[in-house]
Amino acid sequence: TVPYPSMATFDAPSREACTFRRLPTDTPLQAFVTLNDPVFVECAQALGRRIGLESGSVPDRIRHGLERVLARPADSTQVTALVKLYEAELANYHDRADEAAKLATDPLGPLPPGLSAAEAAAWTTVGNVLLNLDSVLSKG
Repeated sequence: TVPYPSMATFDAPSREACTFRRLPTDTPLQAFVTLNDPVFVECAQALGRRIGLESGSVPDRIRHGLERVLARPADSTQVTALVKLYEAELANYHDRADEAAKLATDPLGPLPPGLSAAEAAAWTTVGNVLLNLDSVLSKG
């Protein structure tokens, strides 16, 4: 009878009675959940792997990832910022192979062929940022 903890953070109603409309809330706990909950990390890993295995340049991959999650054309300033993030994270994870492997594989599992742990960890970070955009988390 206890709902998944993140559902309570997002004000999910109990399933004991029908609820037609929920009142939207915005709390700092929701940001912690979307950044750290294993379900959201796994989603970021899957999105990051999908973007990382696409063909094309890094900006093209990021543009496609933005368009995938936002369902609209990507803004060039967003693409530029995310390219910088990807490059910084890739450099960071090249020096920290153990952390890269943990972020890239836990909980989703082994890496697909053609994607290094550092690349997968950097793309996971980009995926996490994409999934935490306000336009993704809320209507509009």
